[in-house]
Amino acid sequence: MHIMPLLRLFSASIRRTLRRARSGLGALSFLRSMLPSSDRFIRWSKQVWPQLVQCLLPNLCALCGNMSHNTLCDGCDAAYWNEARLRCAICAFPLTGSSRRAGAARYQCAACRAEPPPFDATFALADYRAPLDALALGLKFRARLMLAREFATRLAALAADAPDLTPLPDIIAPVPLASGRLVERGYNQAWEIARPFAKALRVPADATLIRRVVETAPQSTLDLNARRQNVGRAFAVTKPLHGLHVALVDDVMTTGATLEALARTLKAAGARRVTNFVVLRTPKH
Repeated sequence: MHIMPLLRLFSASIRRTLRRARSGLGALSFLRSMLPSSDRFIRWSKQVWPQLVQCLLPNLCALCGNMSHNTLCDGCDAAYWNEARLRCAICAFPLTGSSRRAGAARYQCAACRAEPPPFDATFALADYRAPLDALALGLKFRARLMLAREFATRLAALAADAPDLTPLPDIIAPVPLASGRLVERGYNQAWEIARPFAKALRVPADATLIRRVVETAPQSTLDLNARRQNVGRAFAVTKPLHGLHVALVDDVMTTGATLEALARTLKAAGARRVTNFVVLRTPKH
């Protein structure tokens, strides 16, 4: 909505109020007429305030800083998000065109062919690289929570276009954050993505489905084997999952050790299938 219709709305409201004052209302009635009822004001503010803010304070692109009606401007969206990328259907590792075995229905990387992980599929929006890595870091460490909704919208579109994601997951859960880091940060970035993602797919989301039972060291400081040992027994499932398809949501997938541990825990609790949805995937195992 442009600013002019809003100004016309304010002007018309003032004119009506002044006409009532001139028609013989007392001073007290005049003042009361200037103040809308609380319910009416709340309804009005919910409708008008976001549009007024958008007019007065237009968005800036989260990457380049130019003015944009969306979180990312059209230029950055086309340059960084819409890159065609062949990926392993199991772990979303970037592939070359020669990674498909004869007669195989899906592309798989050599690591997943040699040692299939406990999860069944992974969907990723893009590689973890500049400048997209700045978006993930902004969400995780600088509380830029509007980016979570942007990621969720894009993941939902990816899920809608996925031919082998039928039926949809029965439940969606975020990768749980260690309690100390949750207290320090104030939010779990994976849950901030998972909640609107589940709403878009019309699938239940549960932030308490999985909990950490062991406080682990940050994965970013460890190599692959150490990462696997670090999270091997770190999780527990809080509800029965017999026969369910569970989707896990996270911001970044690096080695996949955390998602492997989660999938193993979920399947031990009865999950039939585990599918990962991540925003960014590191291009190296």
